[in-house]
Amino acid sequence: MEILWRALSEATPGPKWAGLFKEYWPSYHRWWLREGDDARPTYLECRRALQTHMPEIVPVYEHLCELAGGGDQAARFLSFYCPPPYLSGCSQAIWPGKEPVLVRNYDYNPKAFDSLILRTAWQDRAVMGTSDGLWGLVDGVNDAGLAVSLTFGGRRVVGGGFGVPLILRYVLQVCETAEQAGEVLARIPTHMSYNVTVLDAERRYLTVMMAPDRAAVVTNAAVATNHQEEVEWISHARFTATVERERFLLQRLTLHVETEERFIGAFLKPPLYSTEYAAGFGTLYTAVYRPRQRQMEIRWPGTAWPFSLGEFEEGGRRVSTPDDANPHEHEALVL
Repeated sequence: MEILWRALSEATPGPKWAGLFKEYWPSYHRWWLREGDDARPTYLECRRALQTHMPEIVPVYEHLCELAGGGDQAARFLSFYCPPPYLSGCSQAIWPGKEPVLVRNYDYNPKAFDSLILRTAWQDRAVMGTSDGLWGLVDGVNDAGLAVSLTFGGRRVVGGGFGVPLILRYVLQVCETAEQAGEVLARIPTHMSYNVTVLDAERRYLTVMMAPDRAAVVTNAAVATNHQEEVEWISHARFTATVERERFLLQRLTLHVETEERFIGAFLKPPLYSTEYAAGFGTLYTAVYRPRQRQMEIRWPGTAWPFSLGEFEEGGRRVSTPDDANPHEHEALVL
């Protein structure tokens, strides 16, 4: 499958973002309504939740709703409050060199992906990262030198809370240090379980295990895959090899002394690199974040696309995904 990637920059939400919404909304609308309109919270519930937990970005939210046409369902979708459940894979780790880097693989369904690098300067905070839901992010970095990334936490529980891409956007809009990010991640309700790893410009890092049904756990872990303190969803763990991937990364960090380039290169090969695209768990990209330099890089086997927050260049790339090796094993992983 060929995926068209784009890189866009718009300091203040305007015609570029409005064009993206018009393009993506039909697909997101179908996904958002897949359980019926009544399964989603009302506009008042969504806005109240945003005002309670993320008040600083409510003005941005309201502006985006206007650009999206002011419709009720669009506004509820853009709140990211109690969205439909969704699954991903992902591996992430911090390479602890002189200039630490955050490296991650994003494993997801290529047909349900923005394939968009977005650079913004909303509310005087420069942010760039990989878009999800057109203003949420699955990974990113801000002008304070704070980088953040997520993995699915490997639990079936769905509860009242926000989709994690908006939580990551909020962290990058309001936080400057790993400690601040940890405090925010520990207090904001999430609708599913996620592991969020944060690295700041002063080499400090942490991983927060978020869940909708229990308190978040803030750890000093440098590695996160698709389980939390113990495996709870056995079929998902077996299918995604979460324990094996975690062990592989920990060994590379503790038993093997290797260069940054060799460590990053391991993400582009098995067991970290997945071709389970038909099952929704294929590796769509490897991201490398250098927070001190305010830089990110998107990699695929044989090619790379670098970005700088200060000198961001728009553009496009067409990337072909490898063939899926096991296209019929996804049935056991449906929530």
